[in-house]
Amino acid sequence: MMDCIFCKIVAGQIPALKIYENDHVLSFLDIGPLADGHLLVIPKKHYSRLDEMSGDEVAAVTRVLPELADAVVRATGAQGYNVLQNNGRVAGQLVAHVHFHIIPRMADDGLGYRWNAKKYPAGKDQQLQQQIIAELK
Repeated sequence: MMDCIFCKIVAGQIPALKIYENDHVLSFLDIGPLADGHLLVIPKKHYSRLDEMSGDEVAAVTRVLPELADAVVRATGAQGYNVLQNNGRVAGQLVAHVHFHIIPRMADDGLGYRWNAKKYPAGKDQQLQQQIIAELK
């Protein structure tokens, strides 16, 4: 897509601090990092959402996540890391091109996140289970 910033990075039209590249994947430092070493890992082909990709295409991207995460942890001395992938603006996706974040974490880094867990009303969980299973067929 001509107006996609990540597609422009893939095409070499916008510079990026590249970390890793192969035929299907590009990884580079996030220009607005949440922590030092925050990486983005993207498919070179444009997809807005993960569900637009085939399993093989997702596998090509996710196959490199362990190696990249390990490199980030070793380079930064991080005690842990988050791997995040958002789909749609309401879910926090700011660039409409599939991307994974690898965010190094340290104790007391102040990043945190909300995890407002709740309980299903009686029967709602089974209802959703059946609806989701029906959509898989």
